[in-house]
Amino acid sequence: MTQNKLNFSSEQDRLPPQNIEAEEAILGGIMLDPEAISRIVDRLIPEAFYISSHKDIYQAALRLHTQNRPTDLLSVTSWLTDNGLLFRVGGRDKLATLIDRTVSAINIDALAELVMEKYHRRQLIKAANEILHLGYETETELPQVLDAAEQKVFSVTQQRSHDDLIHISDCLVDAYQEIESRHAGTSSPAISTGFYDLDGLLGGGFRPKRLYILAARPSVGKSALAGNLALNVAQSQRLPVAIFSLEMSREEYVQRFLSSESGIENSLLETGRLSNNQWQPLSQAVAQLSEQGIFINDNSCPTMNEIRSQVRKISATHGGVGLVIVDYLQLMAEGTDSRMNMTQRVGQISRGLKKLAKDLDVPVLALSQLSREVEHRNDKRPILSDLRDSGAVEQDSDVVIMLYRDEIHNPNSPDRGISELIVRKQRNGPTGTVKLLFDNQFTKFKNLVRHRQF
Repeated sequence: MTQNKLNFSSEQDRLPPQNIEAEEAILGGIMLDPEAISRIVDRLIPEAFYISSHKDIYQAALRLHTQNRPTDLLSVTSWLTDNGLLFRVGGRDKLATLIDRTVSAINIDALAELVMEKYHRRQLIKAANEILHLGYETETELPQVLDAAEQKVFSVTQQRSHDDLIHISDCLVDAYQEIESRHAGTSSPAISTGFYDLDGLLGGGFRPKRLYILAARPSVGKSALAGNLALNVAQSQRLPVAIFSLEMSREEYVQRFLSSESGIENSLLETGRLSNNQWQPLSQAVAQLSEQGIFINDNSCPTMNEIRSQVRKISATHGGVGLVIVDYLQLMAEGTDSRMNMTQRVGQISRGLKKLAKDLDVPVLALSQLSREVEHRNDKRPILSDLRDSGAVEQDSDVVIMLYRDEIHNPNSPDRGISELIVRKQRNGPTGTVKLLFDNQFTKFKNLVRHRQF
C-alpha cells in the first residue's frame, strides 16, 4: 500500500506568475490614448507590475493623471527625467519601444485585470512561503501560528486596488444611494431581531460591524434572550448564526430551542415525561430546527483566534453570517493572560470582539454579567456603571442593552411575565426601554405591544 508523503521540495526554480507583454501593452496604451489611464486607475496598482521599470513608468503616468496633465510620451519622459528615473527605466528608447509595440488601448481594461490577477497569485505565493516559515516556529504556540497563517491567506482575498484613505465624496455617493434604497424599502443593512419594538429602537435591528452588549444579573434570562435572537435571525433572515457558549452546553441550547418551537415545557423535555400527543410537535420542531443555520460551539474557553477562524469558515461556506453570539464576556476573559487583572482581561476581550465585528463585517452580541451594586439600590433597573469588571465594555460597545424583570425583585409585581430591554447606550441612535413578554416555561420571549418608553 502506498503512503502519502509531505512534499517539502522548493518551488524556487519556477518563475512567479507574470505577463510582461500585458504590462508593456498597458503602458504603451496609456501613452497612446489620453483617456486610457482613467479606465484603469481604480483597479490597477503600481505594485502589480512584475518589472520594476514598468512600475516606475506607470507611477509617473499616475502622478501626471492626478495633476490633470497628459500622459503622452513627452510628458512621461519629462516627469521621469525630472525625478531622476529615466535612466533606470531604460531611457527614451524604452518608452518609444513600448509605443511602437502597442496598436491601441482598446483592450486595456482586460489587460489590467490580467496583470492584477498575476499580482494576486504572486501575493498568494508570498503568503504561502511565510506560512511555511511559520510552520517551523515551534517556539510559538500552535493556535497563534494557525491564526497568523489564516490571516495571511485571508489578507490576500481581502486586498483592494485602492488606498485605505477614501475621499469623502466617494463615501457620500454610496451613503446617498443606500439612504435612497432604505427609503424605497429595497435595501436595509439591519438584521431584524424578531422583536418589532426593539427593531424600531435599534434602527431596524442588528447592524454589521457593531458590537452589542446584552447585560443582566444571573438567572434573569440573558442566555434565553440570546437564544431567541439567534433563532429569530436564522429563521426570518435565513442567515447563519454562530453561538459561542462558555456557560451552557449545546444540549441545553438545543433543548431550549425545541421547547420554544414545539410549545412543550422545558421541564417536560428535561424529564422526558411527554404525553403521546406531544411527540408529533416535538418531531416537527426537530425537522424545522434542523434546517436553520445555527452553529454552536460550547468549548469551555474558546480563544479569540478560534472564534475568528470559525466565523470566517461559516461566512466563506454560507456567504455571510447574520449574527455572532458570545455567552459570556467574563467567562471568556478567565481563559486569557493570568498576569492581567480581570478588568484588563475583559477589556481585551471586548476590544477583540469589536475588531472581529469590523473585520468580518458581522454584528456581534456579547453577553455580560452585572455587578452586585444593582442589588443595593431601591430601583433595581441596571445602569451602565453596573457593567461588571470593565469600563472598556461600555467604551468598546456600540449598543448596551440591559435586561430587567421586576418580578425577580418584587414577587408581587403587577408586571409578572414582563421583561424590560433597557437600551442604556446607542452610539448612533436613541436610548429607551422596550417591553417583551417572557414565558418562562418555554424560555421564550414574545412581542408584547407596540409600546416604547423614552
